[in-house]
Amino acid sequence: MKEQVKEALDKIRPALQRDGGDVELVEVTDDGVVKVKLTGACGGCPMSQMTLKMGIEKVVKQSVPSVQSVVSV
Repeated sequence: MKEQVKEALDKIRPALQRDGGDVELVEVTDDGVVKVKLTGACGGCPMSQMTLKMGIEKVVKQSVPSVQSVVSV
């Protein structure tokens, strides 16, 4: 599942990088929680929670249906 999550993150990564940010995979738990770290401009952006839920989580869940949620650490 971790490799599938990495591939899903690679799909959204170019959009984040265009805005000066990026996403780093920290952990994929056994119960389907993906932990990521937003870096660069995304790390301190006031819209980062919306990016996380409406962008990153949406893409990851579409690509890997067993993922329950994506959280920032």
